[in-house]
Amino acid sequence: MRAALAFLAALATGPATAECRLALVLGLDVSGSVDPREYRLQLDGVAGALETPGVQKALFSMPGAHVDIAIYQWGAPWQQRLLLDWTTLRSAADTALVAAQMRAASHNFSDPSTAIGSAIEFGVALLSDRPDCWAHTIDISGDGPSNSGPPPGSLTLPAPPYITVNGLVVNPLARDNIGKDLSRAKTLRNHYETQVIRGPGAFVEVADSFQDFERAMTRKLIHEVQPAVVGVVQEP
Repeated sequence: MRAALAFLAALATGPATAECRLALVLGLDVSGSVDPREYRLQLDGVAGALETPGVQKALFSMPGAHVDIAIYQWGAPWQQRLLLDWTTLRSAADTALVAAQMRAASHNFSDPSTAIGSAIEFGVALLSDRPDCWAHTIDISGDGPSNSGPPPGSLTLPAPPYITVNGLVVNPLARDNIGKDLSRAKTLRNHYETQVIRGPGAFVEVADSFQDFERAMTRKLIHEVQPAVVGVVQEP
């Protein structure tokens, strides 16, 4: 309800009272299982997705209410690295700067552990810097199940403001993704759907491979940043 009222207020008052309609943090899995080529496909994929017309249309379709974004990479429980601190996206120039920063990044982690729970906790801490945004979303991308750190399904997220955790699964049917770490899940997608995502409107996007990462990220970003349509009921 608060987001809907803020949405209507922004439409009525215009850019002079611009507000943050979404605080979005992207968490990228760059643990030891991700080789240099896959690392580049992820970060370049984020850059390319932000520059697509569809994502930019969704980002800038509401001038009175912007999106704030932060991006980090994660691996083992103690490995999280901020790639982009909070940045407000109001124009194509802003997304171009973010894209350039992603293309310039070049550091991944050597530890093979995959600590999705720790990655979510890092995202929650980042979102605490944006309490006044209407909506708060953590986006976790990964190619393997959580096998270290706190189990993601056991985390208790703060509310309100409510936090949505979405997922982007890479190579969901890979042989290495099916084993003892997924004893109660048939696929990595199922692992994310049952243990990782949560909150209002949470969903999982799928990339068939790292080569498909940019396309999947594009679909997911459009879904996440498109302003919600608020209906107005008229009395007869």
